[in-house]
Amino acid sequence: MKNKIRIGIVGGAGYTGGELLRLLVNHPSAEIVYIHSKSNAGKALHSVHQDLVGATELVFSHDLKNDVDVLFLCVGHGDSLKFMEENDIPKHIKIISLSRDFRLKKNAVIKGREFIYGLPEINREEIRSSDNISNPGCFASCIEFGLLPLAKKGLLTDDVYSTGITGSTGAGQAKSETTHFSWRENNVQAYKSLKHQHLDEINETLSSLSGKTGPAIHFIPWRGDFTRGIFITSQLKCSETLPELYKIYEEFYKGHPFIKISREPIFLKQVVNTNNCFINLEEVGGIAVVHSAIDNLLKGASGQAVQNMNLMFGVDEMEGLKLKANYF
Repeated sequence: MKNKIRIGIVGGAGYTGGELLRLLVNHPSAEIVYIHSKSNAGKALHSVHQDLVGATELVFSHDLKNDVDVLFLCVGHGDSLKFMEENDIPKHIKIISLSRDFRLKKNAVIKGREFIYGLPEINREEIRSSDNISNPGCFASCIEFGLLPLAKKGLLTDDVYSTGITGSTGAGQAKSETTHFSWRENNVQAYKSLKHQHLDEINETLSSLSGKTGPAIHFIPWRGDFTRGIFITSQLKCSETLPELYKIYEEFYKGHPFIKISREPIFLKQVVNTNNCFINLEEVGGIAVVHSAIDNLLKGASGQAVQNMNLMFGVDEMEGLKLKANYF
């Protein structure tokens, strides 16, 4: 494309906003026009995101601008809805929301704008033609990547039992007892057992793909003693052999560059600092075990948002997202 994508960001001071900025300052087809933040207006970006020292001289703005092509909403849950209610965004500006406000179909329309669920691995063509995207949740993305091929094949016939662990950045930047270093270090804890806020979105996505109401997803999330990444293990009854399962997964994700199917055991460091999802399968006594791992701030948030932006503007899906894991 000849002209760069002109970008506005609302709520650029948090973790997802910081990751979005880190991706976009080096994106060859992107130009950041403004970053809106009432609490940081007038401050340099690098005074808040100190990894950007020397990378940009942009400052936070108190005002919204209309001379952009796309607006990212990197605000807390409930705040995207409030923002849309309080502001009239010109129709020529596309919107990508990173909160959960518009993910469910019953909440997907506001002020005549319909938000498409931004999971490229199932909605790539809809995303390409849409002006409004609701970015999926981090836990939801990781669980869905592990179960989508089975849903498509009609193999989700029994209850699914999922356990997942996430880093401290998954809780957002607001400080609390369970995000404090001295609490997290050498510590893990289960929370929101069987009632995590992403379950509705997971159930709706899987049911939509399979064409019928899916089985119950019994999900136990864990707080981990690390900063970023999500590792999910899901298990369910399944009559397919392991070779048959791998064939199903490899065929489903063919042509989707960020999903990596591994025949070897996977681990978190393979995906941290990347937009990839790694998946590994096991089959034990008629039980299928699906391991999936992502970086919660990238494929679980800002990386997936940039991937959606690329699709919306006809840019190479991987542009600005060819990132290598730190590994060591």
